[in-house]
Amino acid sequence: MARRPLLRGDTLPLLGRVWREWLSPHRATLAVVLVLIAIVGAATGFYPALIKGAFDAFDGKDTAALAYGPLIVIAITSIRGFALFGQTVLTNRVVTRVEADMQAALYAHLIDSDLAQLGRESPAAFTQRFTTDFAFIKEALTRISTVLLRDIAMLIALVAALVWMDPLLTLVAGVTVPFVAGPIGRVGKKLRRVSTTTQEQMGLTASLISESLQGARIAKTYALEGYLKGRAQGAFDEVRRLKMKAANARGRLDPLLEIGGGFAVAAVLVLVGQRVMSGERTVGDFTGYVAALLLAAQPARALGTLNAILQEAGAALQRYFALMDEAPLIREAADAKALQVAGGAIRFTDVRFRYRPDAPALEGIDLAVPAGATVALVGRSGSGKSSLLNLVPRLYDVEAGAVSIDGQDIRGVTLASLRRAVAVVSQEVVLFDDTIAANIGFGRPGASRAEIEAAAEAAAAHGFVARLPEGYEFRVGPAGGRLSGGERQRISLARAFLKDAPILLLDEATSALDSESERLVQAALLRLMRGRTTLVIAHRLSTVRDADLIVVMEAGRVAETGTHDDLMRRGGAYARLHRMQLSGDAPDETLAP
Repeated sequence: MARRPLLRGDTLPLLGRVWREWLSPHRATLAVVLVLIAIVGAATGFYPALIKGAFDAFDGKDTAALAYGPLIVIAITSIRGFALFGQTVLTNRVVTRVEADMQAALYAHLIDSDLAQLGRESPAAFTQRFTTDFAFIKEALTRISTVLLRDIAMLIALVAALVWMDPLLTLVAGVTVPFVAGPIGRVGKKLRRVSTTTQEQMGLTASLISESLQGARIAKTYALEGYLKGRAQGAFDEVRRLKMKAANARGRLDPLLEIGGGFAVAAVLVLVGQRVMSGERTVGDFTGYVAALLLAAQPARALGTLNAILQEAGAALQRYFALMDEAPLIREAADAKALQVAGGAIRFTDVRFRYRPDAPALEGIDLAVPAGATVALVGRSGSGKSSLLNLVPRLYDVEAGAVSIDGQDIRGVTLASLRRAVAVVSQEVVLFDDTIAANIGFGRPGASRAEIEAAAEAAAAHGFVARLPEGYEFRVGPAGGRLSGGERQRISLARAFLKDAPILLLDEATSALDSESERLVQAALLRLMRGRTTLVIAHRLSTVRDADLIVVMEAGRVAETGTHDDLMRRGGAYARLHRMQLSGDAPDETLAP
């Protein structure tokens, strides 16, 4: 039977890439580790010779051996022990550093990724990459140094001792290796497939749990607890099935190694025993050789089980590098220049955009937004209003046509300068689990406390913040959960006030608020809009009647434009929507983005 390599061919390149990109900067430390590993291997190789010498000395009634023998044993074991300790400490230092660096690089890559890329998996599934996948990777990196290299060194030293003591017997013992290596290779191949599927299933399960907990209010309102429990149980059972499949595959390794080792030891016992009885060999030869063989069994077994660990890590590394190698679609041009904002005029020229090949979102949009003007986008759900807003800060790129600001194509300017010029306030408020001061301060890093408080005052937020126990140092909790919806929205507005960007995008900023909160937020919005180029998506048509221009969108196209009075006189799509909303015949969501 042909012998299979310890690692599959596609695992070796992955490990090679880990070396080039992450481990090579730690060459000096790893060189010391290799020296310590060599010391451990050499010290281990001395054990059989010591045992052989001791038994020969006892058999020859050499009393001096009782004096110097134990001292030599203590010296060798002490050297080996200190070398093992040093190797463990240095290995852990390198592995934990590499793990942290790889996680930081993955996080930075995800933060820089496009919304389209991030939308393919849930946040929980991405989070699972940082836990489960890295557990496999860390385990493999640790084992490579503490098991692979160390045990190879030990095995080489012990095999050298075996050859020195009896080359023929060593050849006989080695006959079992190919018969064990073949099945180990097949088990590793199966583990690679199962591990990949398991990691993907665990990501789906993490997404399911996150989704269920985030939707707890709806689940309780609609009595969905039983459905959610059943769905979760099915996911847990699938993960369990895959883990059992992997465990059963790994479980085959120990019997294979045990049986192979048993055959080797049995053959040696027969051949050495016969030689001792015939006087060809001494008892010291016998005990030393058997001791070396038994000592060699431990690193051989470890190397056999290491294959399973490396295959699981190979699956995790494949997922890691596949994600890291995915280049963002939104990229700066090589000759990108900083955006120069004069007034903030926005121009959409024959803009076409789609999220998927079969789902056009915008078709041939031609629209001019004058500097300092307020332009309202209205229309039924799915008409393309939010898609149009997303194109301005290049959260997505047009498929055809162009978006320009003050005559500059936004694809030709730096992303940092473009996004400094744009402030966004949306229905979905994003707050981070930090203080109120920090969440407002994100609008302009480095802003003073006085500037933060002034922004809060402008956003009608200072009053409620001052009443909180810690004031501006109050932590808002995950996703701002310790604040009400109106309070969260006013913090978001304060952040936009502090940013003081010339272009303002308002996406249904008041649609989810109660009447009192909406009144406060609406007043703050009017203050924020003064002197800025504003694109606003309105849930209620009554809130946009004073806009400089109203754009009615239908099926990704501009259906009509004009002021409120002009559009009402025409009696077109806007007038129909307005009448339907006033009469109550149209539910609110017909005008949602």
